[in-house]
Amino acid sequence: MTDGLFLAYSDPGSVPEAEFHDWYDNEHLPARLTVPGFASAARYQAADGLKPPWLAVYEIEPGTLDSPAYKALYAHNSDREKSILARLATLERREYELISDERPASRPSADGPAPAILAVSMSVPAGTEADMTAWYTQEHIPMLLAVPGWQRARRYRMISGTGPEYLSLHEVDGPHVFSSDAYKAATTTPWRNRIVEGAIGRERRVFTLYKSLT
Repeated sequence: MTDGLFLAYSDPGSVPEAEFHDWYDNEHLPARLTVPGFASAARYQAADGLKPPWLAVYEIEPGTLDSPAYKALYAHNSDREKSILARLATLERREYELISDERPASRPSADGPAPAILAVSMSVPAGTEADMTAWYTQEHIPMLLAVPGWQRARRYRMISGTGPEYLSLHEVDGPHVFSSDAYKAATTTPWRNRIVEGAIGRERRVFTLYKSLT
């Protein structure tokens, strides 16, 4: 199991969609998987109508993005890579370290990337981190893992990039799980409402699997 996570949100902007996907699937992601420390890569597309519409999820070992091998990718970018990177409307990179990783007892493992993911990011006011952690560990994650179709719940802390400090990354069978009574119960408790109302810069994104390159 890798303890690091690297997310790259992107918007093609003026890059034609076919060119964007060909570059991502046949050049950009495969090159990263040649770097020691990159364990897997999967691309997801937005299922919530929000932007950026694309997300690449990389499982990595800690320190991978500081390695000479990874830095060499940018030192030897192809002309095509340089051209596309210059035309993207958005390319936002975020690196995280693992806090916790839990699965339902009935689903101790899974093969390949999840069909859908829920990414919830937020920062909290200084002095309230312990309350947030207690909510996650004592109430929120146990309730989510009891939701039919919930596969996994991981928590991370950002170590580089811009955006909220904490990330909860959830793997689910599909967006339909968010319509269940169990999910609604898990996201309407008084404790949850207190945490969310006090959160800073909260983001909630839903994506479905586009392609896996593992």
